[in-house]
Amino acid sequence: MRILTGIQSSGRPHLGNILGAIVPAIQLSEQTGNESFLFIADLHSLTTLRDGETRREYVRAIAATWLAFGYDTDKNTIWRQSRVAEHTELAWYLNCFTPMPMLQNATSFKDKSDKLGSSAVSAGLFTYPILQAADILLYDAHLVPVGKDQRQHIEMTRDIASSVNHQYGSEVFVLPEPRIDERIMTIPGIDGAKMSKSYGNYIDIFEAPNDLYKVIKKIKSDSTPLEEPKNPDMDITFQLYSLIASDEQVAQMRRNYEAGGYGYGHAKKELYELILTKYATERERFDFYMNNDAELEKVLIAGEEKARTVARQTIGRVRTVMGFN
Repeated sequence: MRILTGIQSSGRPHLGNILGAIVPAIQLSEQTGNESFLFIADLHSLTTLRDGETRREYVRAIAATWLAFGYDTDKNTIWRQSRVAEHTELAWYLNCFTPMPMLQNATSFKDKSDKLGSSAVSAGLFTYPILQAADILLYDAHLVPVGKDQRQHIEMTRDIASSVNHQYGSEVFVLPEPRIDERIMTIPGIDGAKMSKSYGNYIDIFEAPNDLYKVIKKIKSDSTPLEEPKNPDMDITFQLYSLIASDEQVAQMRRNYEAGGYGYGHAKKELYELILTKYATERERFDFYMNNDAELEKVLIAGEEKARTVARQTIGRVRTVMGFN
């Protein structure tokens, strides 16, 4: 089964991205019979990020994170969307099969339009779902893991693909299925809201130790005195700790909270130390790739060659039925 995942290059991956998307996707790619196609959606990021140097840095950080967590590039594929021209070529073809009302009714577009105001809404933001459809259909993806907020975009992709298939009386495109894991956890940020780059409440596990500790010490907590017992289930530090610790470690910290004489500062220090030990290998690999651009480029260029081979086959089918070859 071919699985496709796209990661927008709008920032460095944080703990929420790692636990909620990266680790589950890698585990899925490791299952027998599965083949994973992972692209870094740098073209999509242009709708919100205009600075080129920042985008390049985010692209490198995303690639380094996936490699640090063991993404197998021999079995699977990783590439930069912008380096495979077939993405934008197919997007134009799909534009011509996409009704305007479909795009106007896209929930994500309406939400972002309301926040930005009509004068700040670009055509790129409006046609975002079409490029996303091209990303998926270009690689004959069977399964696309997405969050609940992206379900509509997969439905739009299927509708557009079905329209093309119907027009030419053949299976030009594979119709993808969404994989929406209802069990995927919402990772709390240091303020208790969902961890997000846009909220500025995230934990970057790859930061230098001192900087990482400064962030962890900012985790919101109540004013219960050190000597009094505390409710671990109401504390953000404990919630974060329990997401990455072993059952034994979680049980011990719970006992510490409930016994009293154990402060939130103690818990934050344990969380900090756990991150450093649990992700020691990943932090080392991340630093290696971020400091060895030639090695990172080698992996991405090889992935782009693999992706381009598949993309050209699909574009060949499309050009044939549409009369462009």
